[in-house]
Amino acid sequence: MSHFTLYTYVLSASCYKVRLMAALLGVPYDSVAVNFYPGFEHRSEAMLALNPWGTLPILRAGDLVLTETQAMLGWLATNHDPTGRWYPAADPALGPQVLQWLGLAARLTGSAGLARLHAILDWPVDGEAVRKAALKDLQELELLLTDRVLAGQTWLVGDHPTIADIACFPHAALSPDAGLEHDGFPAIRNWLYAVRSLPGFVTMPGIHELHELREREPADPQ
Repeated sequence: MSHFTLYTYVLSASCYKVRLMAALLGVPYDSVAVNFYPGFEHRSEAMLALNPWGTLPILRAGDLVLTETQAMLGWLATNHDPTGRWYPAADPALGPQVLQWLGLAARLTGSAGLARLHAILDWPVDGEAVRKAALKDLQELELLLTDRVLAGQTWLVGDHPTIADIACFPHAALSPDAGLEHDGFPAIRNWLYAVRSLPGFVTMPGIHELHELREREPADPQ
């Protein structure tokens, strides 16, 4: 199965995760733009028939419909990466580590993601509370990445990027939209640079091209 349809919104970090994963794997797909804001098209009768949860993105491949971003990353890696490195599910050590990182990615969605929505779209949440939660999650990510650097590693799991990196990347990269700059997070900055260095990398609004970043030697993406 080499083709799918993605229902997406250009400013959504969660939708971007799937677009980025598809680009890195070189997987073609059809894109259906959904007016998430201000149209709230994802809550329309037609969209709710496809996804009763009323969320984006939605991935449709034949009779298969996926509504959870992490599942979409797993599906893409499982079906389109013959090396098995992007999602080493069969590895008794690496597979569970990837799943653990997906837990942090989910927390970043609920903290940094909501803080960003509040900042750019005035989303109806407690802005100060989600910003504090986002800062805590970014501090945890910085500590974990620092441990990886001290172990001589670039990526979150193993010696190759995995879906864990792609799941965590967008909300960390976009945190400045919520006023959470990366000045105090050197390990995060270097890891973001390494992800941007990957062949096939694509951007979204708020995530800059590699050449726009500060000058430094690029991290080795291998």
